[in-house]
Amino acid sequence: MNKVFDKRNVANIRRTIFSRPGKDIPAGIVVFLVALPLCLGIALACGAPLISGLISGIIGGIVVGCISQSDVSVSGPAASLSAVVLVAIQQLGSFEVFLLALLIGGVLQLLLGILKAGLIADYMPTSIIKGLLAAIGLILIISQIPYALGIKQDGLYLDYAPNYFMELPEMLLSLLGSLSPGAIILSVISLLLLIFWEKTFLSKIKNLPSFLVVVILGVIVNQLFKFFIPSFYLEGIHLVNIPKIESLSSFLTFPDFTAIANIQVWTYGLTIALIASIASLLAIEAADNLDPHKRRSPPNRELVAQGIGNILAGLIGGIPITSVIVRSSVNIQAGAETKFSTITHGILLLLSVLFLSSIINLIPLASLAVLLLVVGYKLASISIFRSMYLKGWDQFIPFVVTTIGILLTDVLLGVLIGTASSLFFLLRGNFYNPFYMESTKSQKGKTTRLELSNEVSFLNKPAIKRTLWNLPKHSEIIIDATFTTYVEPDVVEILHDFQDTFARENNINVKITGLKEKYNPKSQVPLVNSQPKFIKDPSTPKEILEYLVDGNQRYVDGNLVSRRLRNKELMDFIKGAPLAAILNCIDMREPLNMLLNTGIGDLIPLRAAGNLVGEHLIHSLEIACRKQGARLILLMGNSGNSFIKEALENYLQGNDSYLKPLLEPALSSGTFSQERLKNEDLDDLVNEITLWNLEESKTRILRQNPYISDQVSQGKLGLCSAFFDRRTGKVEFSSLVNLATKEVL
Repeated sequence: MNKVFDKRNVANIRRTIFSRPGKDIPAGIVVFLVALPLCLGIALACGAPLISGLISGIIGGIVVGCISQSDVSVSGPAASLSAVVLVAIQQLGSFEVFLLALLIGGVLQLLLGILKAGLIADYMPTSIIKGLLAAIGLILIISQIPYALGIKQDGLYLDYAPNYFMELPEMLLSLLGSLSPGAIILSVISLLLLIFWEKTFLSKIKNLPSFLVVVILGVIVNQLFKFFIPSFYLEGIHLVNIPKIESLSSFLTFPDFTAIANIQVWTYGLTIALIASIASLLAIEAADNLDPHKRRSPPNRELVAQGIGNILAGLIGGIPITSVIVRSSVNIQAGAETKFSTITHGILLLLSVLFLSSIINLIPLASLAVLLLVVGYKLASISIFRSMYLKGWDQFIPFVVTTIGILLTDVLLGVLIGTASSLFFLLRGNFYNPFYMESTKSQKGKTTRLELSNEVSFLNKPAIKRTLWNLPKHSEIIIDATFTTYVEPDVVEILHDFQDTFARENNINVKITGLKEKYNPKSQVPLVNSQPKFIKDPSTPKEILEYLVDGNQRYVDGNLVSRRLRNKELMDFIKGAPLAAILNCIDMREPLNMLLNTGIGDLIPLRAAGNLVGEHLIHSLEIACRKQGARLILLMGNSGNSFIKEALENYLQGNDSYLKPLLEPALSSGTFSQERLKNEDLDDLVNEITLWNLEESKTRILRQNPYISDQVSQGKLGLCSAFFDRRTGKVEFSSLVNLATKEVL
């Protein structure tokens, strides 16, 4: 049954920022602790003052957090832009001139958001997003191993760039002589605590996140090392290091506006705007993918928020800001519910810079490394690779290509490589699946039927042309575009060229149905108009009847969905109980599923000549309801019933016929006098007798079957009739039988 969303549901999902402080504040503390070394490390990788990374972290948390409508993503210094920033500072000559380029980039980002360029995020395949997350997870694992092992080497900061991955062999060679026993012990303790957290008594304490406990435990254990095992004590490069702020002038740096005419400044500004925008859109898409509530972040609003953040960063001395996947994933894992956690982490960064540097500097980097190792594993676990493999090569290969591409290059280039591989499979699918073909044999010979897909673009031209031009001489083909909503004009021209030239010259009989001379993609029928009015599965007899009435109306209006399924695929649909058992005359050969627009397996069809039921069919109806769960019995007649018509013609001519029993109950009822039979139109009489037989069958069912009669009287089972007009396709339904009043509802 489809889930129904009302205003209350929406309110529960998209909460106000102050609705869950018990979860958001602890999550904000955890993100703050993870963000601290990231801000410092990315600033170092950019060749910028270390304080610039903290400035961008503060802006990303407070300013971007307030403006953005993303509930769980966290913004901060952009590791994906570290190489660009490093080169830009060198080429432009000073950090102050670079800040002007960053300011320009922020303005351009703001314009992109205003111009609603964020729609690119809606077209990013899931395989690319999952590949991006897996790559980030692997980078986290690789880059945090040195911290967890306490390698005594300066400058080891987390960076998305591939240098750590490429330098891994060198790092392994120096591993044996650089290990810190204290860091290893601390990492093992922290990892075991995270793994077995649910089994500890601490997990029962409300609003106490395991990540925060790991950090506090790291400080305590390291202080114990200092007094009891000095050789294990971690200090210096193994601890968080926040620079001390002595004055406002040492905290802020302002852009050099005298370089406004420098073309390189504008070039780097444009580069920052494009890369930062794409990186942010990818990050919020990934964060939405991880969000337990699957909320959607408005991409255009995100570009506006990021643009304002980068404008401010350029004005006061920061480095480029984007939405960051690492911090966002940590935020989600820590239990954040609203963006208040993001704002909290920004406020804590500001307070730590101003007042708490001496306390924060006690935290071992090994404790933070373990947190990120766990997050990295969750993003790149074996189960994720297995699940993507089971989805097929068209999903698995772009996923793997994206992951490897990011590891060997950078985030943006890796995503572009993965997108190219995904586009290849998309083009290949369009190339091979523009139509469905089947061949049928009859007394007239072999006929090929070609049914075009829902949309046919210029990419399908080669396959269609090759198929048509390879048809043998003197053959017959039907080209069906009935279910096609759009055909490229080039393809329409090819079809007409084939019909008017090639087919004539090769004596090929061509019939084209449903093809329009002109298609306008903007004039499609709105989706809401082609959908049933039910927002949940019909369950009561009345709802089922209304569902069938609505389905037939959609059939009459032409709103059909073509179904081309094989046996296994058909069985996948037949899972729940059927909606109705429908008994119609064997004269009616039109498909009920199309006439009533129902799902596969929704109807149980039964047949009775002349719509008159006997004991065996009545028992079959009971089994359909009692055993298979049908909740409606529908007796359907049709106009122009050939059996009743032939029987009536023979009766009026005085001839005996094996079809006479189909008329006898109606004729003996006195409803149809001899005068009526002689004077009224034959076709009208046939339809009237069909309707009389339907009412007679309803009476027999209720009289002869106690189970059906009892269920109908309780309202658990519905019974009604319907009449199908073959000229219009319209089905007229009666109301449900109401045994309580001996009338109909």
